[in-house]
Order: sequence, then C-alpha cells, then structure tokens
Amino acid sequence: MIRLTNIQLPLDHDEQAIFDAILTRLSIHPPELLSYQIHRRAYDARKKTDIQLIYTLDVKTSCNAVLLDTFAADPLIKVTPDMRYKPVAQAPIDLKERPVIIGFGPCGLLAGLVLAQMGYKPIILDRGKEVRERTKDTFGFWRKKILNTESNVQFGEGGAGTFSDGKLYSQVKDPNHYGRKVLSEFVAAGAPEEIMFVSKPHIGTFRLVTMVEQMRATIIALGGEIRFSARVDDVLLNNGQITGVVLADGEVINSRHVALAIGHSARDTFQMLYDKNIYIEAKPFSVGFRIEHPQAVIDKARFGHNVGHPILGAADYKLVHHCNSGRSVYSFCMCPGGTVVAAASEEFGVVTNGMSQYSRAERNANSAIVVGIDPSDYPESPLAGIDFQRALEKNAYLLGGSNYDAPAQKVGDFLKGVSSVTLGSVEPSFKPGIKLTDLSQALPDFCIEAIREAIPVFNRKVKGFALDDAILTGVETRTSAPICIKRGKDFQSISTQGLYPAGEGAGYAGGILSAAIDGIKVAEAMALSINHAHSSVLGSV
Repeated sequence: MIRLTNIQLPLDHDEQAIFDAILTRLSIHPPELLSYQIHRRAYDARKKTDIQLIYTLDVKTSCNAVLLDTFAADPLIKVTPDMRYKPVAQAPIDLKERPVIIGFGPCGLLAGLVLAQMGYKPIILDRGKEVRERTKDTFGFWRKKILNTESNVQFGEGGAGTFSDGKLYSQVKDPNHYGRKVLSEFVAAGAPEEIMFVSKPHIGTFRLVTMVEQMRATIIALGGEIRFSARVDDVLLNNGQITGVVLADGEVINSRHVALAIGHSARDTFQMLYDKNIYIEAKPFSVGFRIEHPQAVIDKARFGHNVGHPILGAADYKLVHHCNSGRSVYSFCMCPGGTVVAAASEEFGVVTNGMSQYSRAERNANSAIVVGIDPSDYPESPLAGIDFQRALEKNAYLLGGSNYDAPAQKVGDFLKGVSSVTLGSVEPSFKPGIKLTDLSQALPDFCIEAIREAIPVFNRKVKGFALDDAILTGVETRTSAPICIKRGKDFQSISTQGLYPAGEGAGYAGGILSAAIDGIKVAEAMALSINHAHSSVLGSV
C-alpha cells in the first residue's frame, strides 16, 4: 500500500472529502483507487475558528508501483511500512529455566506477554494484588483514609497507569513499530479500536481494569505464571551473575534471566538493589502541584465555538515555560474531564496524581504543573532523590492536617502569596479531601518562584489558566523514578549479568506506551540470551 501523510481537511468534512483528497494528491481517477484506511488522525487547533483534521492514510490503488516511482522524491508519499510484529526467537522445547519478571505494570505486562507468546512461560511476580482487589483497596483509601502500602495507586496488577488517564501515546522513537504491537494487544484485550488511529489515544481507568485482566488470562493460557502479593526482598548473585530472587515469605525462585519492571515507586527495592552493589545512579525528575480548572474553561480556550464536537472531545493542553532562573516548568499528565487522586504508597505522606475515565466527563480538567530538578539538587547519594521526594510528601501530610487530606490553595491566592481561607467557583476533586493553606510551604522556594512565574505565561497560551478560583493541590512528586539502573546495549545491568532493568522504574520509560515498548525490547533481549545460553550448553555436551 501507499502511505500518504499530512492530508488536511476541515473538521466537519464528509467521507467523500477523504476520497477526493486522495485522488488529488495522487493525480489518479476514481476507478484507480481501490481502498484506503486511516492510519492516523490528529487535529490542528491552533486556529480555533478553523480547526483542521490531519490524516495519514494507507491507500491501495491499481497502479501502486507506478505511483511510487512517479512520486519517489515526495516525502509525503511513500510505501506503507510493514508494521507486523515478528518474534525474534522461539523457546527451546527442552527449556530448563524460566525467565522471571518482577512487576506487572505496562512494562512487565508486555514483557510477560511477548515471552509467553514465544513459548518461554515466564514467572511474573507482583508485590500488589490482582487488579479488582487492588481497586477496592485504592478506593478504600480514597474514601476511608485506610492505606494499604502493598496495594494502592502505585502497586498491584496494571501498575500506576491503571489509575490514570490511560494515555497511549509517546514521543519515543519506534522504528520497529513496537507501539503498534502494544496497541494491537490492547485492542485484542478489549480496548476501543480507535486507539489504533487517533493521535492521542486513551483508555481510562475502568476499561484498563478489564483489559489487564484479559491480558493476564492470555499469559496464563500460554503457560505463564503470575503471582500476586509476591514482593521480592532479595536477589541472589554469584560472581556478578543473578541466579535467583527471594520473596518476602522466604521462597527462592532460581533464574539467570530476571527482568526488573518494578515501577517508579518501589523505593524499598531500589534500596535493596543499591545495598547489593547493583549499579544505580541519580537522574532528574520533577516536582510540583496539580492544578484544576473547569473543563469548560479549557474547552473554550482551546476550541472556541467548536466545543463539544465529538471528534475533539474534552480539550487538553501541553505547556512549558523556561524561567529566568534557568529552571523549566511544564504541564505533565494532563487529564481532561478527570479527577485528582491520592497516590501515596507510604504511610504519613501525601502524593497527588490525575485520573480520567474513558468518557472524560467529570467537571474539572487537571494537570500536574511541575518544575524540573536534577541530581545537583540532591547530590548526597544515588538514592538522595528518594529522600527529596519523601521529605516533600511527609511535609504535605502535615500541611494537610496529618490525615491524608492534601494541602490546597486557590491560584489567585498562590500568585499573591496569601493563604486561601475559602473556596471559590472551582470545587476540588481530590479525595479523601483538601485543607486550604499556603502552598509556598510545600515546595522549595525555587520551585514556588518558578511556578509563580509560569502560571501567568501559561494564561497567555490558554485563556483562563490563571483563573483566581482554580485550585492547586500538593504535592506531585512521582513524575518519574529519581534513579536509573544503568543497562548496556544488551539490556542487562552494567554491573549484574542476567538482570534486565526495564521500564519507568529503571529510568527507561515514561508513561504506559513507552513502558510497554520497553517491556517488548527487554523480552526480546531475554529470549535471545536464553537461546544463546541454551545453545552453548548443548554445544559443550
């Protein structure tokens, strides 16, 4: 097929317009166009009065070869690439040792699925509970302030992305089309088919739950084993080679191929690995607040009179400001029509995150507004970023009243530097609840100054962003892992052979899709290594 990119059409075009645009672009007659399918659909809303849809189309004609030759110099007309996933290996029939995956978030899920599809029958260990039991625990925390430190927003089947907007787009380079493999598996597990072509696909929490359950069932049907409430408390090493893991109950599982897909909040595991002299280094991350506006304000600012159009849905935004101090402030994990949720995984700490359902129909829009920080801000040790996070979370707990309510402030008061006493027109969505206060006490001074500089700038880009009654809720600290478990080109730890640091917790992903893609890469590396080791053993017999 032929791939056409950058086909621009009005928001309210009819189906015939796509047909006509193809004929015009290729200079062909109607009988020569046999079929087409939409590979990608995005929108350009920079001009609210004239929003355009931008298509990438895969086209079949009766003269493909001639057209590709004719338009060989046109970068917008190329052959459609082969995006089918091709397994890199197949498990030996007499496989003696099964690979182990620690963590069952997006990274561990795809690593486990791909290994299972190739016949390796992985053993997957997750410290949390299966997704429906985990959901009960998480909602119990939000409603009753009872925190289960092993089953919450951060830990359990599906990972932290389960309680999010379920965004499925990424800026990572993907020449092997692993992202397509991820989305295809999600659709097979019950995700809406539109995620295959819309430019900013999302699923939402409730749909993620059923999808994760279906993918778990597929892995088990292929011979994989999944254990919940199975925290790994130690790793076994022999001359720089991992040989197994030790569970919290003392059980030992032997394996020389272990993927570490533990997510960005497994602080006790990071400490254990560091204590075992597995190489870890500090990396940058970001901290800040959640900001909430009426979704209607964001919709109007972004879409004008096109508010409510079914293709556009609830409006989002992506903002960045480079401050006079040299710091950067940016929006992160924007959740249209969503809620701000409690995301703590340790006692006596307050952490915020954002979540949306598939419908994105809640009254408020929310996003993190965060300031970039780096190891020069926490130079004490490779794990000092964790201490930095933890101190902010414990301080937020105190500011919120020491009962898991979150400290909050109206934007207008924050910009003026005065405590908020009463709410305005924006009702905060954070559960369990909020306590109005002065958020300048919640972050370091350089962060407060940066955010105060950025909000008026963002208001010039999205009218209403600096709304006096908009709500800031603190603190947002789990934007990414504060550490990186370094790996080589073979995807193995640079200090420990057979250990495969993977996904967001190891510093190699950010978000559901990029973590899942990394899971596929690690699964392939593990499979090739297993087969190489197996061949070496056979060759020595």
